Amino acid sequence: MPAIDIDRDAAHDAAQRELAKPIYPKESLTDRLGEWLQELLYRVIAKGSSIPGGWLTIAVLAIVVLVAFIVAVRIARGTMRTSRGGDAGLFGARELSAAEHRATAESYAAQANWSAAIRHRLRAVGRHLEENGLLNPVPGRTANELAGDAGELLPAFGGELRQAATVFNDVTYGEQPGTESDYRLVAHLDEALRRHATLAGSDANTPVVLDTWAPLR
Repeated sequence: MPAIDIDRDAAHDAAQRELAKPIYPKESLTDRLGEWLQELLYRVIAKGSSIPGGWLTIAVLAIVVLVAFIVAVRIARGTMRTSRGGDAGLFGARELSAAEHRATAESYAAQANWSAAIRHRLRAVGRHLEENGLLNPVPGRTANELAGDAGELLPAFGGELRQAATVFNDVTYGEQPGTESDYRLVAHLDEALRRHATLAGSDANTPVVLDTWAPLR
């Protein structure tokens, strides 16, 4: 059988057409941007000898394209977090008590699944405030709304509530990996609010100092 001679450009185009078929799974925006960058660099390198300035021009163009790609990815992620973070609710479809969210968070933390642990621990904070009558249950309340509503009632915790909401949004909508330190921040806020509720029941004027370096039990 005679060999089939296909030049590099034809083979590349054939591969692109094959991958574009609907049988293959659709890629994310980030993946598509990455492929566009690779395609552009491929075309530029293939024509390098005919470009004025040669490889120096190609190197400069590659740097410019890479910077543009990084900026585009960050803008896309920021847009996703803003649009989804403001609309999606804090709680999931299944209704759990504060204690159940807390236990679930600790279980995930024991597995080093910090993103899931962070989500459930902030849900424990929100549910705890509802169970103690500080906040009225509001369907679809977001993490930012929780921080705003609770911060008005408990201004001493306003900064920590906003930090916790930011961490929640980052791991849930911003595609950021959760970390142990982020989980400790949310967990300590949860514990501090529980201590505050206990002290408020006996002495409403007793201040609670939030020590962010206290060990997590």
